[in-house]
Amino acid sequence: MEALYFLIPLSVLIVFFAIWVFFKASDGGQFDDLVGPASRILQDDDSVPDKSNQTEN
Repeated sequence: MEALYFLIPLSVLIVFFAIWVFFKASDGGQFDDLVGPASRILQDDDSVPDKSNQTEN
């Protein structure tokens, strides 16, 4: 029973911390574009790279 006096406030703090992290990431733009990166990986880039922009070693 005495452990509950420690565990309940600790769990409440963990929940508030998780909510704070979520809103901090949301305000930072972490979840702005969920579709773009998923569709970008499916698009082929068949263009030939321009050799004039590459440096010679």
